[in-house]
Amino acid sequence: MEFSIYDFSSFTAWIDQSLRAAMSPGLAVAIEMLIIGVAILIFYAIVGLFLVYAERKVCALMQNRMGPNRVGPGGIFQTIADLVKLLFVELVPIKNADKILFSLAPYIVIIASFMAMGALPFAKGLHAIDLNIGVFYLMAVSSMGVVGVLLAGWASNNKYSLIGAMRSGAQIVSYELSVGMSLVTIVVLAGTMQLSEIVQAQQYGWFIFKGHIPALIAFVIYIVASTAETNRGPFDLAEAESELTAGFHTEYSGIRFAFFFLAEYINMFIVAAIATTVFFGGWMPFNVYGWEGFNKVMNFIPPFIWFLGKTGALIFLIMWFKWTFPRLRIDQLLTLEWKYFLPINIVNVLIMALIVLLGWHW
Repeated sequence: MEFSIYDFSSFTAWIDQSLRAAMSPGLAVAIEMLIIGVAILIFYAIVGLFLVYAERKVCALMQNRMGPNRVGPGGIFQTIADLVKLLFVELVPIKNADKILFSLAPYIVIIASFMAMGALPFAKGLHAIDLNIGVFYLMAVSSMGVVGVLLAGWASNNKYSLIGAMRSGAQIVSYELSVGMSLVTIVVLAGTMQLSEIVQAQQYGWFIFKGHIPALIAFVIYIVASTAETNRGPFDLAEAESELTAGFHTEYSGIRFAFFFLAEYINMFIVAAIATTVFFGGWMPFNVYGWEGFNKVMNFIPPFIWFLGKTGALIFLIMWFKWTFPRLRIDQLLTLEWKYFLPINIVNVLIMALIVLLGWHW
């Protein structure tokens, strides 16, 4: 078995063949699913904790502060300390709350983001499942999170929580349209919804460049709409502290609150990873036609480093939004979607379809 950091296909095939040779096919599949689940869970926890730390440092940078600097070198263990604290915080019972739905809501939110993580192609051959409807699957499972938010607001028996949940429902359902239409623009260009094929189609040029102006418009709308869909500032109306205390998770404490908190950052990673995959070539390196020496250096960098680097840059952009722009009102938020983004998106998809039909893309 030859292992390469540039192509994980042979490594994953070797694991599959070894397990099937040692046991029955059904048991081999079960163990493979267990290995994948544990790997995604570990990655999920590491990414979540790191992004919480990164946001606090980015916030400090924007506000000319130091940020976390006490626990560990540079405060790097601060989020771990906060997590340990939340694990031991008492789960406060809420009077007259719907106990079943109240307990279920954070798990729905966390499972939705966990399911989306499995379809992301981190490198060639390095993904849990490569669906031929990968874009459609990601849109479907990412939409499940709003169910948990609505349940949390309803079950809490709290006016602030309910108002926050209703805001979140209206916001996510509205901006899901723009996110979907932006991705459809690239699907029209790529001719497939399979994420691995979308990445392969960008081998000789990322879609953000190959797709002309419609691809650029689709990216701008996608990054703004996905920021709103994940309840990130300046679109964080569902948990506006000055109006709703903490919004839909006002009554949550301990590990249940940690689930909501962690899911927000994982969702931010997922929307940035999707943008990386469909607009910026996923794990494909940046190559320039005719620059052989430059291209060799770019190709030397492992694919998963390219993927994580691009995703990290987009996450920084989303964080930059939060700490730069003031929060919008709910009417401004919905006006932006229904009066501007949606009509522009519809026209943009039609223009991209025309470009593809006439063969004007390269």
